[in-house]
Amino acid sequence: MMKNNTQTLDKKIKQEIKTGNVKSAIELCQVGLQKDPSNAALHLRLGDLYLAWHLDIYSSCQYIDEAITEYQIALESYIDSAEIYYKIGKAQFFKGDLDKAVNYFDTAIKKNPKFAKAYYMLAETYTKKAHFQDAEMNAKLAIKYSPFASSCSHYLLYNLYQVSSFRILKNKIKSIYEYIMSLITLPFDIDAIKRVKDSLAYLKFVPTMLKGYYKIQTQGLEPAIAIYNDAVDKAPGFVPLYCLLGDIYSSLGRFEDAITEYKMAIWLDCLNIPAYRHLCKAYEDMGDYDNAANTYNKLIKIMPNMPEFHSNLANILYVKGDIDGAISHFQTAVTLNPNKQWTSVINQTLGFVFQEAKEDINAAITSYQSAYLMTPEDIDIYVNLGSAFYDKEDYDNALAVYRNALDLDPKNAKIHCNLGFLYWGKGDTDEAIREYKYAIEYDKNYSIAYNNLGVIYLDDLGRVQEAIEMFEKAVECNPNYALAHFNLARSITLTGDKIQAAKLYQVAQDVNNITCEIDPQDIIDKINALFD
Repeated sequence: MMKNNTQTLDKKIKQEIKTGNVKSAIELCQVGLQKDPSNAALHLRLGDLYLAWHLDIYSSCQYIDEAITEYQIALESYIDSAEIYYKIGKAQFFKGDLDKAVNYFDTAIKKNPKFAKAYYMLAETYTKKAHFQDAEMNAKLAIKYSPFASSCSHYLLYNLYQVSSFRILKNKIKSIYEYIMSLITLPFDIDAIKRVKDSLAYLKFVPTMLKGYYKIQTQGLEPAIAIYNDAVDKAPGFVPLYCLLGDIYSSLGRFEDAITEYKMAIWLDCLNIPAYRHLCKAYEDMGDYDNAANTYNKLIKIMPNMPEFHSNLANILYVKGDIDGAISHFQTAVTLNPNKQWTSVINQTLGFVFQEAKEDINAAITSYQSAYLMTPEDIDIYVNLGSAFYDKEDYDNALAVYRNALDLDPKNAKIHCNLGFLYWGKGDTDEAIREYKYAIEYDKNYSIAYNNLGVIYLDDLGRVQEAIEMFEKAVECNPNYALAHFNLARSITLTGDKIQAAKLYQVAQDVNNITCEIDPQDIIDKINALFD
C-alpha cells in the first residue's frame, strides 16, 4: 500500500512539473514528507525542485539554501551516492561558494571516476575562479567520459580558447573546432538543449529592450526606466534587466539607485562578474572607496587570478592611503601578467608609488626597469626611469636613459625638458638652456619649459627682460601655473615696479590656494618685502 501511495505521489509530482507548476510540485513533496519524513528519494526530488525554482527568472525568491538542505538530508541515506554529491556541488556553485562546490564535485568524482557531469561542473567552477588550466583539463575529461552528450563541455572549451586566441593562433583554431563540436553534439546533450531553450526564452524580452532603447534615443534615459521596471516586475529573476537599470541610473548620476540594482543582480546571480564590476565603479563614482574596496575583495575571492581586479583594488587602496596594501596588489597583478603591454603599465604605476609615496628609489628603479624589459619602445618608461635616477642623484644613468629615449623620439619635448633640468642640476647652464629651447621648439605650449628657462635667465644669468618674456609665455600657456606667476612677480620686482609685482604676487597667491605648488608663506614674505 505504501509503495502504491509513493508511486501515485510521484506521478502527481511529475505531472505538475510537466505543466510547469513547480510550486505545486514542491507542495506535493512537502505533503509526502510529512507522512514519510525519512523518504530520501522525496528529499532529493524536493532539492531538485527548489534548485529549479531558484533558477527560474519568473521567481522573485531564493531557494538555494533549501535545495542544499534537502540534498544533505538525502545524502544521510545514500552516503556513497556520487549523484547527490554532484547535486550539492551544483547548488553550492549557484550559491557562489565555489570552494565548497569544488570539494563536492571532487567527492562525486572519487565515488564515480567517470562522472562526466561532475567533471563539466568542476570545469565551470574553475573557470569562475579563473583557474583556466584546471578548467580546460576537467572539460576534456567530461568529453572523454561522455563523448556524445558533451556539447556544454565543448562550448566551455570554445570560450576558454577564445579568450586567449588573440595571443595564440593555435588557440583560435582550437576555439573554432570546439564551437563546431558543440553544435554537432548538441542533439545528444539534454543540459545543452535546455540552455538553448532558456536562451530562446529570453527573446521575448527583445521588444522591451528595443522599446527602452528607442525611448533613450528619442526622449532620454528617464522614460526608459519605467519600461525596464515594468519588465522587472514581470520577470524578477531576469538578471540583465537589473544591470541595465543600474547602468541607466549611473549615467544619470543616481548612484544609490544604481547600487541597489547591481546588488539585486548579484543577489540573484552571485557570480555575475559584470554586476560586481559596475557596482565597484558606482561606489568609486560616489567616492565610497571603502565599499568599492570591499566589493573588489569579493571579486578577488571569486576570481583570484584576474590581474585587473588586483590592479583596480590597488588604485583604490592608494587613494585611501593604504600604500602597502596598494603595493601588494600591484605586485600580485604584475605576477599574474596577462600580457606585456598591460603589465608594463602596472610596473610603471608601481614604480611611481615606490618613488612618490614610499620614497624607495631603488624599488622604483627596479619596477621601471621591469617595465622597460617588456615594452622598450614606451617613451614614458624612459621619462620615469630618468626621473628616478635623478632623484637618486645618479646623474650619469639619468643622462644615459634620456639619451636612449631621444634615439627613439628625437623631438620629444618632455625628454628635452627633463634633460634641461638634469643639466641645470649638474651646473651646465648652457646645455640646460639648449635643451629647454628644444623642448619649446617641439611644444610651443610647454609652460614648464618656459618657466624653468626663465628661472635660469633670472637667477643664474641676471637677464631680467628675457626672464620676464619666458614667465609671461608660461602664464599665457597655463594661467593656473602659480609658480610662473610667482616668478614673473619676482622679475617685475627687479624692474622697480612694486605695484605691478604686488598684483602678480596676489595672483600667484590666489592660484596657489587651488594648486598648492608653493609654500604660502614664501608668497607672503615676498609681498611684505616689497614695502619694507
